[in-house]
Amino acid sequence: MGLTKSARRNRIHLRIRKTIQGTAVKPRLSVYRSNKEIYAQVIDDVNGKTIASASSREKEIADAKVDNKVVEAQLVGKLIGERAKKAGVSTIGFDRGGYLYHGRVKSLADGAREAGLNF
Repeated sequence: MGLTKSARRNRIHLRIRKTIQGTAVKPRLSVYRSNKEIYAQVIDDVNGKTIASASSREKEIADAKVDNKVVEAQLVGKLIGERAKKAGVSTIGFDRGGYLYHGRVKSLADGAREAGLNF
């Protein structure tokens, strides 16, 4: 019998985290995707600090009245990109959190790239 969906995701996430380590120079962009919302954080793992964060629950994204979650994820990506640039971050490592690079996760990454983040 195979792994459950959550166990498979956790295994992939641990494999990704072995290679991606956020530093002050190149922090990691961590993505969490629930059924309804999407969250993103720019994290410096060495100092244990969150540099910037954004989610689809924030007022400016919720007020956009978008009924498509893929477009909503792109808005979150643009917002996290703007906040990271404001904090002085231009290069990041992308931590997709065990999710497939498809749909909402890909849309968030594209939005962050549009905002000026390099990864």
